[in-house]
Amino acid sequence: MENQILLTETHRNVCTLTLNRPQKKNSLSPQLVDKLLQALDDLAAEDAVRAVIIRGSGYQAFCSGYDIGSLPTRHDKDVHEKLKTLNPVEALFKAVVNYPFPVIAMLNGMAFGAGCELSVCCDIRIGADDIRMGMPPAKLGLVYPWSGLQRFIQVIGLRNTREIFFTARTYQGQRLKELGLVDYLVAPDELEGFVHRMADDIAANAPLALKGTKRVLNLLLESVALDPQNLSQAEAITRAAFLSEDLKEGRLAFLEKRKPRFKGR
Repeated sequence: MENQILLTETHRNVCTLTLNRPQKKNSLSPQLVDKLLQALDDLAAEDAVRAVIIRGSGYQAFCSGYDIGSLPTRHDKDVHEKLKTLNPVEALFKAVVNYPFPVIAMLNGMAFGAGCELSVCCDIRIGADDIRMGMPPAKLGLVYPWSGLQRFIQVIGLRNTREIFFTARTYQGQRLKELGLVDYLVAPDELEGFVHRMADDIAANAPLALKGTKRVLNLLLESVALDPQNLSQAEAITRAAFLSEDLKEGRLAFLEKRKPRFKGR
């Protein structure tokens, strides 16, 4: 239904979850995050779906990110409350990473910010060859959460993570593959067929082998973690950026479609 913000379609052992906010470029609203979390939890409990596809509705966007208008710009109390609202987003990313079976991102359009990270959380990323991707936090005056930076490092490596976060550039074409942001680029009219063939191939394999392999891979990735002192420092740095004048300016510049004038405070 058009008024449903998340569409779910299951065929045999493959489920497709479609972010259905095309008028908002499939951005992650709190309600959509909750729906995705519930859907993944329900599917994991059933243990029947052996491959999940996440995509955006329409042809313009996979997911344009999180609602920029919800970012705090002033009081410390406001910052703490807004940071709490981002916790479900991190829970969503963890749910995708830890879903028992493989998850495929069908990148049918742009993927920026939280939308880009959502795709990175997936096990395999397949995109149309005309998509654009990027991480714009530096343009907004944000220090991205350490957990997200760690996720990018695990998937695309430290060198590529540095480039995309330091430059805040928009990437497209073969550079997306070079950076590791996508595994395959195909013609837009071939995207659905390509993705579903791979999902069917995955789902046809032994479920215990799929679950076991994914779990062991995740265990290997979890072997590196911040100690409590460094974790506290990383969180303090992110919190300080949320209190900065630069964040207020970055958000206003984004909404007003102009270049920001940062002051470094």
